[in-house]
Amino acid sequence: MNVLFLCTHNSARSVIAESIINVLGRGKFKGFSAGSQPRGEIHPFALDLLKRLNYDTSNIRSKSWDEFADPSAPPLNFVFTVCDDAANETCPIWRGQPMTAHWGLPDPSRAKGTEAERRHAFADTHRMLYQRISILVNLPLKEFDKLTLQKRLDEIGRTVAASSKQDA
Repeated sequence: MNVLFLCTHNSARSVIAESIINVLGRGKFKGFSAGSQPRGEIHPFALDLLKRLNYDTSNIRSKSWDEFADPSAPPLNFVFTVCDDAANETCPIWRGQPMTAHWGLPDPSRAKGTEAERRHAFADTHRMLYQRISILVNLPLKEFDKLTLQKRLDEIGRTVAASSKQDA
C-alpha cells in the first residue's frame, strides 16, 4: 500500500513520516512525502535525527506534490497531511482514490530556544509520528469497511495528538 505524507515545505515532518513508515511498514506499506511548496532541501536537524536513528536517508529529498499527481506516479492508498497549512490547501487529484486524513503536528523547524531545545522539537515530532504510524501499520485493514477505516484514520490523528499534549 502506498502512503503519501504531505507538508507545505517537505523538509521535516513529512520526510520523518516517510522514513518511519518505510521501516515499520516494510513489506506492507511504501512511504512517500511531498510538499505544496517544497523547500528543496531537508532541514538539517531532521536529517541528523533520521541518521542518528539509523534510517536510510539516501533517497530522501524535498519534492513537489505535483510528482504524485502525474499519471506515471504510483497509485496511492492513503494520503496524510501532517501540517495545518497543507491541510487547508487544495490538493491535486491523486491516482488511486486514496483515503485521506489530517494528522497535524507543530512545525519543529519553527521551534525557538537553544539548539538542544530546537532539536528536541524534532525528536518530539518523530515520537508522535512513530506512535501514529505504529497504530496505522498494525490496523487489521481487511476487517474494516471504508467508513470504519476512515473513522480510525481520523482518530489516530486526534488521539495521539491529545496524549502528546498531556505529556507536555
